Amino acid sequence: MSTSEVRKSAEDRMAKSLDTLKTNLAKIRTGRAHAGILDHVQVEYYGSPVPVGQVANVNVIDARTLSVQPYEKPMVALIEKAIRDSDLGLNPVSMGDNIRVPMPALTEERRRDLTKVVRSEGEDTKVAVRNVRRDANDGLKKLVKDKEISEDDERRTQDDVQKLTDKFVGEIDKLVAQKEAEIMTV
Repeated sequence: MSTSEVRKSAEDRMAKSLDTLKTNLAKIRTGRAHAGILDHVQVEYYGSPVPVGQVANVNVIDARTLSVQPYEKPMVALIEKAIRDSDLGLNPVSMGDNIRVPMPALTEERRRDLTKVVRSEGEDTKVAVRNVRRDANDGLKKLVKDKEISEDDERRTQDDVQKLTDKFVGEIDKLVAQKEAEIMTV
């Protein structure tokens, strides 16, 4: 393994952590309807749990309403129950073979709670990025010990990995700030 491989591996892993953060932040609702909010809601389909998006078509009707149209008629009640039982605090309404999911307005207290969740997600991602940095530095120390690279190469690559870490931590802070602003706007 070379220094460039260590650096590339660290960058890839940090990018994956950032992508995971983006996905997790998208699931946190802001009072606006978006189809991705139901992504982690699981519904029982022929004995196995599957995401709602695999058994129904989820569309945004307006800023505060989702439409869920199951592919099979018997799934209406199951999907409605799964959405109601989820931790999202939504109350779906069945209209024939279509389900409407109105998004309730967020209270000030709930907005503050959601910003705490957003900050927590950001911190978890920063920890993941720092763990990647630690792993990369450990890998570099092992390469020096095995005499595959010089100590100068190790220091240069550690500096590169630190710059990468700083860059990703900055992006995480920016994403968290954007999401907090989005949640706090009424």
